[in-house]
Amino acid sequence: MKKFVMAALAGTVAGAIATTQIAGPLLAQESERKTSVYEQLDLFGDIFERIRAQYVEEVDEGELIEAAINGMLTSLDPHSSYLSPDDADDMRVQTRGEFGGLGIEVTQEDGFVKVVSPMDDTPADEAGMEAGDFITHVDGESVLGLNLDEAVELMRGPVGSEIVITVVREGIDEPFDVSIIRDTIKLTAVRTRTEGRTVVMRVSTFNDQTYPNLEEGLKEAVDELGGMQNIDGFVLDLRNNPGGLLTQAIKVSDAFLDAGEVVSTRGRDPQDGERYNATPGDLADGKPMVVLINGGSASASEIVAGALQDHRRAIVVGTKSFGKGSVQTVMPLRGDGAMRLTTARYYTPSGRSIQALGVSPDIVVEQPTPHPLEEEDDSPVRTRSEADLRGALNNDSLTEDERRQIEEEQAEAEEAAKLRDEDFQLSYAVDLLHGLSAIASAE
Repeated sequence: MKKFVMAALAGTVAGAIATTQIAGPLLAQESERKTSVYEQLDLFGDIFERIRAQYVEEVDEGELIEAAINGMLTSLDPHSSYLSPDDADDMRVQTRGEFGGLGIEVTQEDGFVKVVSPMDDTPADEAGMEAGDFITHVDGESVLGLNLDEAVELMRGPVGSEIVITVVREGIDEPFDVSIIRDTIKLTAVRTRTEGRTVVMRVSTFNDQTYPNLEEGLKEAVDELGGMQNIDGFVLDLRNNPGGLLTQAIKVSDAFLDAGEVVSTRGRDPQDGERYNATPGDLADGKPMVVLINGGSASASEIVAGALQDHRRAIVVGTKSFGKGSVQTVMPLRGDGAMRLTTARYYTPSGRSIQALGVSPDIVVEQPTPHPLEEEDDSPVRTRSEADLRGALNNDSLTEDERRQIEEEQAEAEEAAKLRDEDFQLSYAVDLLHGLSAIASAE
């Protein structure tokens, strides 16, 4: 028994020694790491003091520290940044849907400012800015070498003032200038209208008003057409929608899903992951849906498109989306500023990460580039039919109601033809829903 106790004790002592031998180097490495961090912070302090004391001109100490903080954050990814008190206040105002500016959502790529999308009915949209445009100069000053916040600051100015932006666009050989008058941007998050028997919901941004606008507009459109029984389907137009609030993207997705996962987020710590699920109820009552996307559809737009695509709730039509699959958390800081930090990636219900890949449409439909003709002839082209022939027989087998129905169908077809000239992608979506409705009613 005594030998057993001694053997057990010896094992315990040996284990303690082994633990000490392993833990020693680890503790030393941790201590060295902390020492290295403190040395780097001391280096930062030394550089700050040298700049403050010896730079050729007197510097604003607050601005210098802000620049250092912002440089640290922007080195992580294009979406992390420091928000000064003014910038933080501007961001809070934007989520409410009214602010001053040009009306473009931008990111940074290869040192230049890239337009994610122009917002509907804003100065930038009316001036002809397009998703994918690169901004190289602002009022003749190059943006190369500036971080995103500095470039955006160049574009700011009082409402009513003019700004000239130099743009490089794919397919155009030379850079060109675009003149824009700054204005107060009042975003209508959702505009709803009808195209024949189809309800079109144009969602331009995801702010606090998006879901309430969507719900109200959809109900009004359904009432206008006389009820769900008179509707072929719904088009959710997310083209050139740069995104916005994650909470609103979840609500819009949930509006058309009865159950299942909408989106999940995964951060650095697996325990911080979140899953968001749909609740019962479908505003579209199970009617067919088409989601329109393009290269200007980003972030929250991609969450909605990905969720409805994965659940086979909607057919996604258009071109590949932007590919911003990360989540930013805005953290308040002392002094009324804030830090926007990328804290997670989001994943569609099937587990897809959209980061840098985007959502691929089920049906790729390009929007034709208009090519104005040298000589435009607006006169209608007259085509001949059987009814134009001399002595043609009359069709006396139709009742008045049948004639009226044929005339209404012809009028709808003519309206659809006009829509193809105005917006080919939307026209494709409307025609697709009309065809699906015809098939369903024949079954």
